[in-house]
Amino acid sequence: MTIQIDRLSSEIDELATFSEHPAPAVTRVLFSPEDLRARRWLDEKCRAAGLQTRFDAVGNFFARRAGADPTLPPMATGSHTDAIPNAGKFDGVVGVLGGLEALRALDEAGVRLRHSVELIMFTAEEPTRFGIGCLGSRLMASSLSPAAVGELRDPQGRSLADLRSEAALTGSLDDVALPHGCYSAFVELHIEQGPILERDGFDIGVVEKIAAPAALRVRLIGEGGHAGALLMPDRHDAGLGAAEAALALEKIVLASGSPDGVGTTGVVRLLPGAINSVPCEALLEMDIRDTQLATRDAVLRGLSEAIDEIATRRGLQAHIEIISADPPATCDPVLVKTVETVALNAGLRTTRMVSRAYHDSLFMARLAPMTMIFIPCRNGFSHRPDEYSSLAQIERGVRVLAETFQALDAF
Repeated sequence: MTIQIDRLSSEIDELATFSEHPAPAVTRVLFSPEDLRARRWLDEKCRAAGLQTRFDAVGNFFARRAGADPTLPPMATGSHTDAIPNAGKFDGVVGVLGGLEALRALDEAGVRLRHSVELIMFTAEEPTRFGIGCLGSRLMASSLSPAAVGELRDPQGRSLADLRSEAALTGSLDDVALPHGCYSAFVELHIEQGPILERDGFDIGVVEKIAAPAALRVRLIGEGGHAGALLMPDRHDAGLGAAEAALALEKIVLASGSPDGVGTTGVVRLLPGAINSVPCEALLEMDIRDTQLATRDAVLRGLSEAIDEIATRRGLQAHIEIISADPPATCDPVLVKTVETVALNAGLRTTRMVSRAYHDSLFMARLAPMTMIFIPCRNGFSHRPDEYSSLAQIERGVRVLAETFQALDAF
């Protein structure tokens, strides 16, 4: 089997040109003009490869390679092509275009599988537009209701229904959900987004577990006033409350003692946003993750208590909204062993690992047996323009994916 790595490299580069910001940065936000162009481009590429394509009502994209036995549940792979502002060109894209290349390699080698294989490009893995990640796979796995989706608004106040209409996506969101067992296996190829594989000299990481993510939005409401006239003892400064809340998150996560626990305050917005005005309101968006659900939830509780104490002491009102709080996912041991065996038989160095970043695989685990194939990325960098995996690293990942389909087809 030959992986046409030059073809794949060219397509990764071409997809990167669909970006709001110039190279090397990639910005491709859900249903932006750049995202819509990328979707049409991907559809054309898959059709040219002889795949049967469709979009569901939320914009999840499916491209199927038909198997010899249509009565068997298909296998599946895929990832996402949306990109946060000022990102790189490999996150998610390696899983989508690498999945396409794996299917083409099977075709070009004359390999006929009994199972069909479906390539999926998930809608809005990144939370950029609506503040919630994995929107498409959440709906597919029924972990988010269509009614809840209807309440979502982007920073400009636009609803998903508005954007779906502009993208010419029709149908009911109720039809996005898929039944458990719809796929016999789901295997996602992805860059590691961490330093372990490169640092320790491994070619392939086989994921055994995906960490439990939680996201929350915090509003602190105080009293504004003139920066010169409002004296310090009389202030109820929402900005200083926000600063304390961000530091409290760091302190609580560190005190948990968990080696996998992380906490991030990724968004802080102050109103009215003027240098000579005391902030009257602060909005924070915070991300908490751990491989242990109990530890993650203990951090959530501790943070809520800390924010209440900060608000009381500073004379602020505090409103805490849990955007999402998902359980971890455990990968299927048969799939883990299969990927590991395929990689070892190809002479590759492998290690089993935990994904501390979450992916659409977290939700696909609710529908089918699941695992992930990680490849190294330089310095562990991701979500930034200098994100990079070499062609050799990508080729190895695509080859392992294609040969995993062959191995699983015998089950």
